[in-house]
Amino acid sequence: MANNKVTKFGLKAATPIETDLDGWKKVDGNPTMKTWIEYTADDGSSISGWWGATPGTYHATYAAPEFVHMIQGEIVITPDGGTPVIVKAGDAFTVEKDFVGTWKIEKEVFKHFTIQLK
Repeated sequence: MANNKVTKFGLKAATPIETDLDGWKKVDGNPTMKTWIEYTADDGSSISGWWGATPGTYHATYAAPEFVHMIQGEIVITPDGGTPVIVKAGDAFTVEKDFVGTWKIEKEVFKHFTIQLK
């Protein structure tokens, strides 16, 4: 089934996935995450949705680039061997394909994301 030319998000139609993402490993505390995928491109090239997580730290490995708009929370993102970046509610940022490092969730997070898969 083809997507509409404009897709409005609202969380009401999506069912949350309540397991940790592939490539994400808990390394401090016991954070939990939920992912709501509200859009998948007809050709499978991208997905968009919402993601929420509770405080704690994950070590993450990215297979694809991601654009994020933070709605709520605070995270310290540190590439392995790199400089920490603090992101807070209202910030927009990208994470490049092949990122490897930690996401230290300081305050409960809720974000909108788009991931380019192809």
